Amino acid sequence: MTTSTAPQPTPTTCDPRLLAAAVAAYLGRYRGQSRTHTGSDLKVFLGWSADQPLDPLQAARVDIERYVRWLQDVRCYQPSTVSRRLSVVIGFYRVCVIDQILSHSPADYVRRPLVPPESPTLGLSHLQFEAMITAARLSSNINDFALIAMLGLLGLRIFEACGASIADLGEEHGHRVLKVRGKGGKVVVVPLPPAVARAIDRAVDERDDGPILRNTCGGRMDRHAATRRLRHLAETADLRIPKMHPHMLRHTFVTTMLDAGVSLRDVQIAARHADPRTTIRYDRARKNLDRHPNYILAAFMASGT
Repeated sequence: MTTSTAPQPTPTTCDPRLLAAAVAAYLGRYRGQSRTHTGSDLKVFLGWSADQPLDPLQAARVDIERYVRWLQDVRCYQPSTVSRRLSVVIGFYRVCVIDQILSHSPADYVRRPLVPPESPTLGLSHLQFEAMITAARLSSNINDFALIAMLGLLGLRIFEACGASIADLGEEHGHRVLKVRGKGGKVVVVPLPPAVARAIDRAVDERDDGPILRNTCGGRMDRHAATRRLRHLAETADLRIPKMHPHMLRHTFVTTMLDAGVSLRDVQIAARHADPRTTIRYDRARKNLDRHPNYILAAFMASGT
C-alpha cells in the first residue's frame, strides 16, 4: 500500500534587491515613530512570507487572505491589530503599483476584519487612578510619579513619554511647557499643570540634559521598563488589574476628562486624535459600562438579593 504525502509548497524566486527597494520606497513615506511602527508591522508580513515560502512581490489575493487568517487564528490578535497590520500590507502594495513594480495589488479585495466601535481597552476608574497617583508619589523610584503624570495627566503616548528629554522642557507665555514629538514627527507644545511639573522636576533631579524618564540603569526608559513600573505600582496600590499596560493611562486621561465635563471636541484636541471617531470609541466604552442595564435590574431586585 502506498502512502501519499501532502504536497509541499514550492519556493518562489525572490529578488532581494527589488524587495528591499520596494520596502524602502514604502517606508520612505513615513517619519519618526510612524516609520518605526509601520516598519515593524510590515516586518511581520515579510517574516510570514519567508516562512511559507512566498515572494511578497508574487503574492496573490489568497495569500493575503491566508496572512489575515494567520494573524487571527494563530497569533490571536485583536481585530484592531489585524486591521492595522492589514492596512500596512495594503499600503505597501499600493506603493508597489504606483512605482510600477507590480501591475496590480493582490490586497485590493481582501476583506478587513470588523473592528468593534468600542475601544477594547478600559481605563482606570477615578478612585483607581487616584490610588495609582498616590502610589507613584510615595514611591522611592523618582521616575514613577513623572511616568504616571505624563501618561495619565498629560495623555502622552508611551513612546512620547519615554522619548521626552530635559531639553524639551521650557516656558512660554508664563506657562511651563513640554515639547512632545508625536506621530509622524509632529511637534506639539503641551502645558504642564503644577502637579505634573513637580513630578517631572523630581524625575529630572537637577540634571541639565538627558531623558526625563530613566530606567534602573540610568538610561532612557523604554516601553517595557515603563510597563513593569506600572504593574508594580498597580500591585502597590492593591488594584485588581490583570494586565496593566501604558495605554490604559492614556485611555484614563480621555475618560476622566469626559467625566469632568470637558467637551468631546476639546478632549479630541487634548488627546491629539486626528479623527473624532477615535475619541468617541473611548466614550462609548465608558458609557456602555456605566449605563449597563445590569445595574438597573440589580437595583430593581435589591429587596430579594
